[in-house]
Amino acid sequence: MDSTPPLLLREPAHQVDPRAVTMWRMTPLLTGIPVLAAAIVVAALVDAVRWPALAVGILSVVITVFFVTVVPIWRYRFHRWEVSDDAVYTQAGWFVRSRVIIPIARIQVVDTAAGPIEQLLNLATLTVTTASSAGTVRVVGLDAEVARRAAADLTARTQAYTDDAT
Repeated sequence: MDSTPPLLLREPAHQVDPRAVTMWRMTPLLTGIPVLAAAIVVAALVDAVRWPALAVGILSVVITVFFVTVVPIWRYRFHRWEVSDDAVYTQAGWFVRSRVIIPIARIQVVDTAAGPIEQLLNLATLTVTTASSAGTVRVVGLDAEVARRAAADLTARTQAYTDDAT
């Protein structure tokens, strides 16, 4: 008898790739650094708003440091995924957390995508779409090859189902 707990009673088996932490660190830097630079330029050039501009600059540093140091580690600890014989199981979020289980028979579209930062880090996002109100589930931060293999595997599995799963 299999002693593995049902999907609902445990976390999905796999964490995302550790490089996802780097991706999650780079993204807020792409916003925080320009905001800081703009605040410094405005503070240097416009006497009337020097102090508010400096306050915006300091606030942008504090927020950026938080989103570069704390949030990626927090997200990495929680983001998980798994493809079992019967379902795709994901767990995501860093503040609001969600778990979604999609039966293989309900899957309509499986896709992978990689934005510029993901491409730089050889990562990809696996997207699984259903016709339900929940719609689409994304597993962000997978190794690009792992995402491609998972997409191919899920596509093959969904083709094995001939009924409409309703």
